[in-house]
Amino acid sequence: MAMLAVLIPLLMLGVVLVLGRYEELLLPQDDADRPEPAGAPAAATSSHAPAGTPAPSP
Repeated sequence: MAMLAVLIPLLMLGVVLVLGRYEELLLPQDDADRPEPAGAPAAATSSHAPAGTPAPSP
């Protein structure tokens, strides 16, 4: 009985993960519709001075 209590949730997790992968294969998203990942760096902006250059004194 204890083995069932351990195995059933693990099997259910496996089924959910497999169904998620199957959905990705069956219904691929376009790159335009996909949101950017949260950790993606922002677009680089041009700066007037290289990094590490101190600001000019007034």
